[in-house]
Amino acid sequence: MKKMIPLKKQSKRAQREYHLSRRGSWGEVNPITRTVESKKVYSRKKLKRPETE
Repeated sequence: MKKMIPLKKQSKRAQREYHLSRRGSWGEVNPITRTVESKKVYSRKKLKRPETE
């Protein structure tokens, strides 16, 4: 059985391998598409109100 060595005392490579093993993936979710646009910013893409005749 291996002795437990604190993470800070391990080599950088060992720390990196540990963190990579713990890190998950986003799977099918794209985090870029999850951003919320600010309501204060002017957007030309928004539909403008139709003008009355």
